[in-house]
Amino acid sequence: MADLIDAATFKALQETAGADFVGELVSAFLEEAPGMLKDLSSAYAAGEADKFKRAAHSLKSNGLTFGAMSLAAMAKDLELTGLDGVKARGGDPVAAITAEVERASDALKGLVRA
Repeated sequence: MADLIDAATFKALQETAGADFVGELVSAFLEEAPGMLKDLSSAYAAGEADKFKRAAHSLKSNGLTFGAMSLAAMAKDLELTGLDGVKARGGDPVAAITAEVERASDALKGLVRA
């Protein structure tokens, strides 16, 4: 699971901020990610483009911070494509990014315990 997280990015974060603080950051992300996903989902359903973009941006920023590059790329795509463009593509982007958040979260938990 650790391959979901870019090792160099995560190591640099630990060296810069300290392993204990990174553990706190990961804990905060694990607590806040469900709210970010809920905001993304509700904005998608209600057609609230600005709220959708903000939620996608928050997920992207967190992904980049921890080196969860796939998560960051998915969130960046949602942010830059925008609600109308994402809806026009079809599919279920909220389910897809939710699954990616879950994978990244599991990997981060493993790295913090290691």
